[in-house]
Amino acid sequence: MTPFGERLRQLRDQRGVSQKDMAKAIGVSAAYLSALEHGRRGQPTWDKLQRIIQYFNIIWDEAEELQRLAMISHPRITIDTGGLSPAATELTNLISAHIRELDAEAVQSLIDQLKRAAGKRRR
Repeated sequence: MTPFGERLRQLRDQRGVSQKDMAKAIGVSAAYLSALEHGRRGQPTWDKLQRIIQYFNIIWDEAEELQRLAMISHPRITIDTGGLSPAATELTNLISAHIRELDAEAVQSLIDQLKRAAGKRRR
C-alpha cells in the first residue's frame, strides 16, 4: 500500500463510501481504485486526483496533503545514481535489496534520518 492509497482508503471509510460507488462518481473502474489503494497502480493523473479531491469535497491543507501523498506514492521507482558518490549508489542498492526485510520501525527511522539530513542541507 502507498501513502496515497492508505489515505484514500481512510477517506472512503470515514465517509462510508464503497469503491464501486466512488468509482462510478469519478468515472473510473472499481478495479482502478482498488489498485490505487493497494499500491498496484502508480500516482493518479492530475485530472483523476482533482476528481478525487472534488468527490470528497476537501479543500486547502487537506487537498494539498493528498496531492503531496500522491507525489510520493509511486510504488515502482527508478533511482539514477549516475554522477553521485559510490556511497549514494551503495545506499540505493542496499535499500532496493533489503526494503522488504525492514519492519515498520526501521523504515520510519530511515525516513526520519533522511528528512533530517535533507533539512540540514537546506539551511
